[in-house]
Amino acid sequence: MKYILTAAAIAALFAFAPVYHVYKDAPWVSLFDGKTTTGWHSWKQTVAGPGWKAEDGTLHFDPSVKNGGGDLVSDGEFENFDLKLEWKISPGGNSGVIFYVNENPKYEDTYNTGLEMQVLDNDKHSDGKIPKHRAGNLYDLIAGPDNVKPVGEWNNVEIVSNHGSLKLYLNGLNVVTTTLWDDNWKKMVAGSKFKKWPDFGTFTKGHIALQNHGNDVWFRNITIRRL
Repeated sequence: MKYILTAAAIAALFAFAPVYHVYKDAPWVSLFDGKTTTGWHSWKQTVAGPGWKAEDGTLHFDPSVKNGGGDLVSDGEFENFDLKLEWKISPGGNSGVIFYVNENPKYEDTYNTGLEMQVLDNDKHSDGKIPKHRAGNLYDLIAGPDNVKPVGEWNNVEIVSNHGSLKLYLNGLNVVTTTLWDDNWKKMVAGSKFKKWPDFGTFTKGHIALQNHGNDVWFRNITIRRL
C-alpha cells in the first residue's frame, strides 16, 4: 500500500517538529579604548576615581593618589561571556579580575557577590603561600597549575562563563574548570571565606571589576563578547 502525503499533511507534520534556533556569538567589543576610563566607574561612584589612570594604552591603578577610588567597575553587565585581557602587577602586588558583581547599595564590596580570578606576585606577596590564593586561581575556591609570568611582564587572561560552565585561562593554559550554581558549587562556597556573604556567587549576570588592593597594577586589551 502506498501513502501519498499532501502538502497540508506535510505542513501539519512540521508544525509539531522541534524548532532549533542557531545563535551566533556577538562580536568582540572593547571595554577600554586605551585613552580614557569611559565605560568604567569606581565602586559606588559614577565615574572612575583619580587613582585609576588611562595612560600609555593601559588602565593603571596608582596607589599614591589620595582617595584614588575603589575597585573599577564596568558600566555594562554581562551574563554569558568570553572575556580577554592582559594584566601586569608590581613587586609584592595584589589585585584581581572580579565578575558577576552586583551593585546593589546594600553590598559593601565587589567581592561580596562577584567571583575573582586572582592577580598576584606569587613570590613576594603573602597570599602566594596560600593554596587557592595564587595568580590564576578562582580566589579561595579552586587552585590551578602555576602559569604566571615574572613580575613586570604581561599576563594573558581569558574567562569563559557560559550557562554555568566556567573556565579560566592564564597565558593560554586552562587553569580552572568548574560548574557554577549547582549543589557542588554551593558546598564549595560554604567551605570558603565567602560563606559569610549569602549572596556571593549566586548572580548569573553582573558587572566586571578590576580590583584596587592598594598596589600598582595595569590592565590592557580588555575585550568581551556575549555568548
